[in-house]
Amino acid sequence: MKKIFCSVLFSAAVLFSNAQIRKIPSDVTDAFATRYPHATHVEWKDKLQYFEANFELNESNLTADFSSNGDWQKSEREIEQDDLPDEVKDGFDKSKYTDWQTNGFYEIQELGKPLQYRINVQKSGIQKKNLIFDVDGKLLREIINL
Repeated sequence: MKKIFCSVLFSAAVLFSNAQIRKIPSDVTDAFATRYPHATHVEWKDKLQYFEANFELNESNLTADFSSNGDWQKSEREIEQDDLPDEVKDGFDKSKYTDWQTNGFYEIQELGKPLQYRINVQKSGIQKKNLIFDVDGKLLREIINL
């Protein structure tokens, strides 16, 4: 009985985590269309505190976050390692993570903040982190990626 209950509870959690909680407000979709009029392959996620759009623009993959009233908050654009500024590459090369495997590079624009870059790294396939750098190559923070 306990196994059945746990199985049902797990299944419900998986369904809930993949379900769209709320309808995307028109203020949000209108703000997105104004900011990214040429976006394609748009997919929305309800993150409860904000709405996230995943989309393609000019052959790049992006995500953009909007508040529930349509205010843009943040965008991330996936880039190639070669597209990182030399200062960021140098900052990463001088960090303690140079022997970690890299598996993603992003340019981050956030409301009220200067441009930043995120490098996803992992070690031994178990330890995963997001490293946030400023444009000068300074490591600002390390975020454990679960």
